[in-house]
Amino acid sequence: MPRCPGPIAMAEWVPLAALVLDVALGWPAWLHARTGHPVGAFAALLAWCTRRWNQPKRSASAQTWLGALTVLVVMGGTAALAWALESLIRSALGAWGWPVLALLAWPGLAQRSLDAHYRPVLAALATGDLASARRAVAMIVGRDTSRLDEAGIARAGIESLAESFCDGIVAPLFWLVALGLPGLWAYKAINTADSLIGHKEAPFTAFGMVAARTDDAANFIPARLAAVLLCLAGGGGWRILWRDHANHASPNAGWPEAAMAGALGVRLAGPLSYDGIPVDKPWIGSGGAPGAATMGRARGIYHRACALLWLLTGGIAWLL
Repeated sequence: MPRCPGPIAMAEWVPLAALVLDVALGWPAWLHARTGHPVGAFAALLAWCTRRWNQPKRSASAQTWLGALTVLVVMGGTAALAWALESLIRSALGAWGWPVLALLAWPGLAQRSLDAHYRPVLAALATGDLASARRAVAMIVGRDTSRLDEAGIARAGIESLAESFCDGIVAPLFWLVALGLPGLWAYKAINTADSLIGHKEAPFTAFGMVAARTDDAANFIPARLAAVLLCLAGGGGWRILWRDHANHASPNAGWPEAAMAGALGVRLAGPLSYDGIPVDKPWIGSGGAPGAATMGRARGIYHRACALLWLLTGGIAWLL
């Protein structure tokens, strides 16, 4: 007769429990108003390092080394703190500390918040309110949005949804499963560093190079896993995934974006502008231009991909 899982077995369910907490609670506005979000601490530390170390008078080599030191301080310090907390909890509570570990992992996932940022874009576009849709999509993308038409808004929203499925959910969960709390929070630290300083443009060309490369390495497996989940959830898209995943400046972002484009049968990416400067990006996918209806279908694929991720996470916990 099968036995009920004991405390040691239950400890392996921390990632799934964190997923449940994230979907149930998100990151509540009242909590954010009182405490902010842990990512805000990374941003503050990065700003401190940048002010002191990223100075134009330094050589490119010195900036690169100081950028590497910044990554070590932010990522290494975060991993060390997370390891100390996890060790303390396991020492104090034993294997029954898994609910506390799940609570500490919960803020590192973004299923609900990603959906919450995507919905206003979809809702505004569905009613034809382009002005509101542009304002909403400007909250989740870095490109110029003031002149986007319906297709441009839909492309921006869908691309953000696909890429953030990897960065905000699959990747932190992957590192949580692989390395526990230190893995998850070290990933969140380096992903934040890449967002803030991992740019090719001045003044971060040399200073942010190590942050960008480290983030690329951390997302290598998760990006491909995210792409597979999106194709499975969308019932296709494999041909476009394989053909167009390299049509992106990032070695990883093209995978989930190509998977989503293939599953939807539309074209994503293409020409756009940043800060008034046109950028002639290649297209990803084949077919027509997306619109509000396509955004709705993309949201459905996202939800199903999250469900598949739950099943995969539960299966891993069961095997362990």
